[in-house]
Amino acid sequence: MAQVPQTFFDALAVRTWCGLALRSLGRAREDIDAINVYPVADGDTGTNLYLTLESAATAVEAVFAGYETGRAEPSLADAVRAMAHGALIGARGNSGTILAQLLRGMAQVLAGPDDAARIDGPGLRLALRRAADSARQAVAHPVEGTVLTVASAAAEAAEGAEGDCGTVARAAYEGARAALAATPGQLAVLERAGVVDAGGRGLVTVLGALVEAFTGEAVREAPYRGDAVREAPYGEDAVRAPYGEDLFREAPYREAALRDACQAAEADSGDVHARVESRSGAGPYASGTGLRASDGGLGASGAGRESDAGLDASDAGLCESDSGRCEPGLGADAAGTGGPAFEVIYLLEADDAAVARLRTRLDALGDSLVVVGGDGLWNVHVHVDDAGAAVEAGVEAGRPYRIRITHFGLGDAHTGRERPPRERAQRAVVAVVPGEGLAGLYTEAGATTVLARPGEPPASGELVQAVRRAHAREVVLLPNDAELRHTAAAAAEQARTEGIRVALIPTRSAVQGIAALAVHEPGRRFDEDVVQMTSAAGATRYAEVVVAEHQSWTTAGICQAGDVLGLIDGDVAVIGADVTATARIVLDRMLQAGGELVTLVVGDEAPETVAAHLEARVRESYLAVDTAVYRGGRQGALLLIGVE
Repeated sequence: MAQVPQTFFDALAVRTWCGLALRSLGRAREDIDAINVYPVADGDTGTNLYLTLESAATAVEAVFAGYETGRAEPSLADAVRAMAHGALIGARGNSGTILAQLLRGMAQVLAGPDDAARIDGPGLRLALRRAADSARQAVAHPVEGTVLTVASAAAEAAEGAEGDCGTVARAAYEGARAALAATPGQLAVLERAGVVDAGGRGLVTVLGALVEAFTGEAVREAPYRGDAVREAPYGEDAVRAPYGEDLFREAPYREAALRDACQAAEADSGDVHARVESRSGAGPYASGTGLRASDGGLGASGAGRESDAGLDASDAGLCESDSGRCEPGLGADAAGTGGPAFEVIYLLEADDAAVARLRTRLDALGDSLVVVGGDGLWNVHVHVDDAGAAVEAGVEAGRPYRIRITHFGLGDAHTGRERPPRERAQRAVVAVVPGEGLAGLYTEAGATTVLARPGEPPASGELVQAVRRAHAREVVLLPNDAELRHTAAAAAEQARTEGIRVALIPTRSAVQGIAALAVHEPGRRFDEDVVQMTSAAGATRYAEVVVAEHQSWTTAGICQAGDVLGLIDGDVAVIGADVTATARIVLDRMLQAGGELVTLVVGDEAPETVAAHLEARVRESYLAVDTAVYRGGRQGALLLIGVE
């Protein structure tokens, strides 16, 4: 559907741009991955750009969601700052980190000291120039023929344009496109491969979405031809959208399009016969090629605990691979002498002076150094042989967290060697869990888990990585959250394009996931197992007890900040002042319809006596009902209740 043209850059334009850019990157992702040869030919530039933009778009949506119906929309400053912050904390890879800095540079101008409600064409010109300059400054050793060249060309072309935002955006897009076509002549590795720069191509895609946001017209162009470039249109008619044609046919976040895609994904659990060719063993982030020392998730013990230095227990410079443990200092031996063996990325809380020292130290350790951010929060990216030393440098500078260490691996761009692929399991379960306690429970039951901390839902790319990590021919995916159903549908669709048979069971709560996992039988036929798990989840009513963060209208009346809310099947059913009393009312209402088993998942912030009180209530009043109690850890809700 065509977008409504906008003359000025305001908060709505930011939202529209992010949505369109995410759709466009989703469609171009595979093509961009296919031409990724610099700085490392690991075939993940398109994926990294998508995940970075997805984080930015999610942050913008969160800002809009924070404004209740009837109130004014967020300001331009609110929207662009959220966009920049989301990109910063979600940046992946070299190109994703640079994209985050480009968006941050734009935000510095668009937010402005006067907090203007909207920006016109001249303001957009300044924003594009600031973006290009700040991105170049963030790279330790800028190289021409890369995304930096394309960004500078876009800014220069925009400076020569007179008119509204649409005119400026189109000039920037055309300038970037021309610069991208010239990149093979500037960088020998591109010329040898017969391709344009992958990061630059991604930026052209993002700028094309900016044109569409202002003009309402989708850009179309011929592909950039080359030996490694597919003979496929670039843009609206790209080779099949990797996250499903229906999902992004309309602007993202549109309810109908997402619902249709979800239903299609649930209906299609069959095999996909065509596989995507791997460029690094099993694709970017695949088990054995993309290892993550920490994603705020589980370590070997099943729980990610933070140390005094601000690191997870698994962040001590070590990383797990299929073949064992990769330790600091072993990178050169593992990857040969063709280049650094590890990509290290982390968020860092530190002051400017400490970051300046960190740049110098990391520059001496490796290459592809990019440090972006400011105001005390930074995203650090570097390629090194000694991953531990890179992490230690961050510890000395400040507080690093969300540390990701990717081993370019045996069979990567540096060595050309391959190792025998690990045998796939027949079937696996991948589940999103809201707390460390449940993560341990699910892991003990054999599931591959993705931890969703309060306020930090996983992106589709993280779910795809978990599916790959499960390393199975058949995967049952449990999102365990109504808000993640769409994200899970997108992840399932991408995994199917890689030849993995995926069934999405739309569980809305972790207690429904527990019920599904309890009847899981790997020895059954896949379809039968999915039917049984779906039936068990569907027969489980779910509830949660939470504390209201602000005053709002609910289905049970008006609640005030600090009130205790009891939600049954997603709707507020009880508003109370006491956690235990509210939980008891919720439980009684649920058991009025009958039940055989009550599952209680208690969060860290719940009263110590609430579980015992509810167990006693069940024993005294519901003689035929059993109770199971689990500790959920930091799960957001005070209490989760399931009744089967």
